[in-house]
Amino acid sequence: MNKLSSLTMAAICGLTLSACTMAPTYERPDAPIPSEWAQTSADGSEKAKNILADLGWRSYFRDPALQQLIEVALENNRDLRVAALNVEAFRAQYRISRSDLYPTLGGEGSMTRQRVPEDLSMFGQSITASQYGLTVGISAYELDFFGRIRSLSESALETYLATEEAQRSAQLGLVSDVALAYMTWRTDQELLKLAQDTLASYEESLDMIEASESAGVASALEVRQQRSLVQQTRALIARYSRQVAQDLNGLQLLLGTTVPDDLPEGLPLGESLLVDLPVGLPSDLLTRRPDIRAAERRLLAANANIGAARAAFFPSIRLTAGAGTASSELSGLFDGGSRTWSFIPQINLPIFTAGRLRANLDYAEVRKDIHIAQYEKSIQNAFREVADGLAARDTYDEQLQAQSDLVQTAQEYYDLAQQRYDSGVENYLTVLDARRNLLLAQQQLLGDRLAQLSSEVRLYKALGGGWHEQTVTATN
Repeated sequence: MNKLSSLTMAAICGLTLSACTMAPTYERPDAPIPSEWAQTSADGSEKAKNILADLGWRSYFRDPALQQLIEVALENNRDLRVAALNVEAFRAQYRISRSDLYPTLGGEGSMTRQRVPEDLSMFGQSITASQYGLTVGISAYELDFFGRIRSLSESALETYLATEEAQRSAQLGLVSDVALAYMTWRTDQELLKLAQDTLASYEESLDMIEASESAGVASALEVRQQRSLVQQTRALIARYSRQVAQDLNGLQLLLGTTVPDDLPEGLPLGESLLVDLPVGLPSDLLTRRPDIRAAERRLLAANANIGAARAAFFPSIRLTAGAGTASSELSGLFDGGSRTWSFIPQINLPIFTAGRLRANLDYAEVRKDIHIAQYEKSIQNAFREVADGLAARDTYDEQLQAQSDLVQTAQEYYDLAQQRYDSGVENYLTVLDARRNLLLAQQQLLGDRLAQLSSEVRLYKALGGGWHEQTVTATN
């Protein structure tokens, strides 16, 4: 077995010599975005640039019902489950690629029994021969002198890490999607309740006007006008009922199951459902956004592939070796003088490949350039999303305040119009106009509030928050 020990030492030396690669030295591309946010607040003062804390979704979303829904979605959403399984798949691929760095040591036992006929035997008579063997050896192990296998292993590692970042990005997207779906569902429920309350008021007024018409006080025109409002509101109720049902269906698709029966009562949408979100510098996005980190991992994988393509121009050396024992009798396998060994080195030197190796290198370099462009685009897209969120934050507070004032004014207008109609000063058309204005203002306020909450959730997602709260793992 001394020869086998020598072969093992040679393989170890080969591993030591293969510690280098021919991949280019990686340099992170410059971020094609400004170093600071250019967005300013409405009063012209520069927005404070606070460092974004590591804020998990449990801390950011205060609504207990929403927190439970997010937990359910993280456990049951099928797209997130696929993302987790993709991580497992690429982890296995990396382990396969990494195993090529090491020699494969195997053992083999064999038995051969053969009869040679007389006319083929050199002894002029038939012979029956037996052979038993036991061998341990290395099969076709490539000495990675130029780092080809190591570069491929590094590429597989970076691809695996990119899928991990993609999983985190999918989780962040799911958290924000569930929040947006929940808020839309709750808003449409409030719009439905508003329409139902308005219908009750309209029907009560219709009964009063019909009674007044019977008494000769109100006209048939006023009755028709009030009845038209009732019919319009009934159509509105049907519309909002449909939207609430569709919102629930969309939410349950994100959850991967039905809404829990024990869902706690949610906070009123008028209260602060979200924690105030500080904003850091644009460079923070490079380390926080999973999609940017995934794009850089793919760039690193492409960089490693260049090393593998370069190494293919140089000779490759493969070793096949074995040592063991052989005998014509099974009982003689371990007798003295039965040892066997073999050593088969192979060298492959590319001489003429019709440009294939050059084309492979060109392809690897072009793929790297593509990934650089994709990496830069992901940074620019992230910067735009955050900048849009900051612009929305500056204006939504003023918009909501103005719309709340409009609702108050519309309420006062309606109350005054009703009083003047009851006193006989105004006609009923003024009351109808005031009612329509009040309903439209109330609907718009609910829509603006949903838009403001949605904008804050999207800003939270754009800043890369929330994925580190819990990372889902694949389950069988």
